[in-house]
Amino acid sequence: MGKIANVKKQEREREREREREREREMSWLKWCLVIFAVFSALCVSGPALYYKLSNNGLKLKGVSSACTPCSCHCTPPKSILQVIPGLANLTITECGKDDPDLKEEMEKQFVDLLSEEIRLQGTVGKEHSQHMNINLREAKRVATQYQREAEKCNAATETCEGARERAETLLSKEKKLTLLWERKARLLGWESN
Repeated sequence: MGKIANVKKQEREREREREREREREMSWLKWCLVIFAVFSALCVSGPALYYKLSNNGLKLKGVSSACTPCSCHCTPPKSILQVIPGLANLTITECGKDDPDLKEEMEKQFVDLLSEEIRLQGTVGKEHSQHMNINLREAKRVATQYQREAEKCNAATETCEGARERAETLLSKEKKLTLLWERKARLLGWESN
């Protein structure tokens, strides 16, 4: 029993260590994604911000006021709507209009969706309850089996205890009888060496 408990304990410790390792890996991945997102945002919006700041006449650090303005004829950066013209026309109703399953889901009423969610949660609750009932029955079966084993051990202990008491009684009777016979033998002249 002790070895099984130790093995289970070691297994739980290994599982906890694996879980901690997964969490460390996920936190590392999250930080990489955050850094990538910040870097991407700076790369995309940096030039546009610089252009707006320089055109508004704001003085940037390190730029001397003696410099004459540049006379370049660059086109201003395009907005996202000019780069991707169809982006402004997207609406939620057009999203997934070619997918019949998605279209059917989007057409359902809010109450229908809530009632379906409640029904699904009820189903999950019933399955969980059934699983717990199975586990409870199994635990009761194992507890009954252990109870029977304990009763057998108690009965065997009582039997052994009764046999020990009877043996002690017989031994004390035999000692008394031996002393009686030894006294009679000494009275008749017997001497022990």
